[in-house]
Amino acid sequence: MAAGVCGVALAALTVAPAQAHPPRQGAPHWALKDTGAPQVRFRGLAAVSRETAWLAGTGGTVLRTTDGGTSWRNVSPPGAAELQFRDVEAFDARRAVVLAIGEGEASRVYRTEDGGATWTESFRNTDPKAFYDCLAFFDRRHGLAMGDPVDGRFRILSTADGGRTWRVLPAEGMPPALDGEAGFAASGQCLVTSGSKDVWLATGGGAHARVLHSADRGLTWTATETPIPAGDPARGVFALAFRDRAHGLAVGGDYRADQPSPQAAAVTRDGGRTWQPAATPPPAYRSGAAWLPHSRTSALAVGPTGTDVTTDAGRTWRTLDTGSYDTVDCTPDLGCWAAGEKGRVARLER
Repeated sequence: MAAGVCGVALAALTVAPAQAHPPRQGAPHWALKDTGAPQVRFRGLAAVSRETAWLAGTGGTVLRTTDGGTSWRNVSPPGAAELQFRDVEAFDARRAVVLAIGEGEASRVYRTEDGGATWTESFRNTDPKAFYDCLAFFDRRHGLAMGDPVDGRFRILSTADGGRTWRVLPAEGMPPALDGEAGFAASGQCLVTSGSKDVWLATGGGAHARVLHSADRGLTWTATETPIPAGDPARGVFALAFRDRAHGLAVGGDYRADQPSPQAAAVTRDGGRTWQPAATPPPAYRSGAAWLPHSRTSALAVGPTGTDVTTDAGRTWRTLDTGSYDTVDCTPDLGCWAAGEKGRVARLER
């Protein structure tokens, strides 16, 4: 029953940009929530439920709501104002891990167990060649962080204690990176997991936009080309979403506003071994994606120029909203959140 409700809700989602008239009563739509932080761009989003969500963004900013976005508490780590948070993974309303990006020591991981009242810096990068992009967890203890290639191979950090400690995994199981290949720290979704051991990472910048897959928590990887265009530092796969270990979506394109993004989405039905282009892709660059909970066919994709929906598992997409968002996340209790520039945060409501 939940799957049917979700599918109907997405199919009926109406265009509701911030400047538009309110949607008709009862129609699902993005409802903007005032964060009180118009100067912050939130590329990190962790939706825990319809009531609880975490945001991570520029200026070392971390916000948390526990009342569905009616109010937001600034729980930023002390002394982090110079950092750029691009990803947050939350286990509940009290426990979360955030990732700061950048070269050298700018790449850091912080962890809280008390809703952001206090934070512990659990990792600080000391390799000047490393630059970390995304976090992802398999469960409350096991997680990975992805970094751009160092000495020709993507760098992977691993934790087995919920982010308290981290270690760099051996590089031998990672295939060589392409010239110019890297990850995109655009939405916290360049590294995603499904189940207890499967993980995928997205790339761009090289001759081909690739997705790498590991079935053993990051120890060994295989690489597959996608049909999403690359060949330029601004092009590639920016976000992945898997509803199980077989069915996944990839979205991306060219993030430059003056450049087109043809073939900006692809789909896999075999765990990333092969990828097919969407028959009708989103019309522009998209940086975030999420499956609707309990649905086998419906998902959202977001970017600076709008939100798109698929109701046929990624084969075709149609634009639903023209508001700017960088990332999207949905929860099992049917809560979907989106976040982006100028402090924009919204929850799907009806």
